[in-house]
Amino acid sequence: MEGREEDVRVGANKFAERQPIGTAAQTQDGKDYREPPPAPLFEPSELSSWSFYRAGIAEFVATFLFLYITVLTVMGVARSPTKCASVGIQGIAWAFGGMIFALVYCTAGISGGHINPAVTFGLFLARKLSLTRAVFYMAMQCLGAICGAAVVKAFGKSQYEMHDGGANMVSAGYSKGDGLGAEIVGTFVLVYTVFSATDAKRSARDSHVPILAPLPIGFAVFLVHLATIPITGTGINPARSLGAAIIYNKDLAWDDQWIFWVGPFIGAALAALYHQVVIRAIPFKSS
Repeated sequence: MEGREEDVRVGANKFAERQPIGTAAQTQDGKDYREPPPAPLFEPSELSSWSFYRAGIAEFVATFLFLYITVLTVMGVARSPTKCASVGIQGIAWAFGGMIFALVYCTAGISGGHINPAVTFGLFLARKLSLTRAVFYMAMQCLGAICGAAVVKAFGKSQYEMHDGGANMVSAGYSKGDGLGAEIVGTFVLVYTVFSATDAKRSARDSHVPILAPLPIGFAVFLVHLATIPITGTGINPARSLGAAIIYNKDLAWDDQWIFWVGPFIGAALAALYHQVVIRAIPFKSS
């Protein structure tokens, strides 16, 4: 009995924790995380690294698949005689959010899983990647989006053009200012979620809780689409808007194209500023 009581008294303290978690994971300097150093503006050495080009290819393939599934879903809803005979707006939103969830999960370890020039731009402003890599990512994202939309059009050119090719445009009853505002706020929600879900400090402090970053990112895309599909069809991704516009190639798609670049880039910049300056107060931290 005495030996058994000793085991109960010692309990979980008998063996030391091999890997401290949560607030117990703090280092000697009082921090429970390590802030990654800012990426250099130019990194010429990246151009000779296979991982650089592998990441670009991953962004191309991911954006290609993203446009293929999402635009095909939009076409299916548009050609349906009634909303009850299709997945409707909710289904379109799930297609966009679900694909982002799946693709970010697949590519996060290779390229970071941006799949969106606005996300890349926001992370660049926060010095998370170099200008060299940011420009390369954006180019590959746009190229992938064009190819994805082209494959959808190849399935049925007449149906594709009849239903506007899934191109983004400001809906009747809304002004261009309304569309611009919707794109700014929608992209802010997305990019702010990206920053929060991938934050080094949050990952360290919440290390006792499994966090799957692609899930909140995909869910943010889903919610933004529910809110803004009736206004602009929801861009919040310049590559998605450009790819559909180039393949559809009608004046209707090009008239509002600037909204789907200016809006997302402003929203991404505001999200980066808010997270880095207000939430994390990085400019005010001593080195």
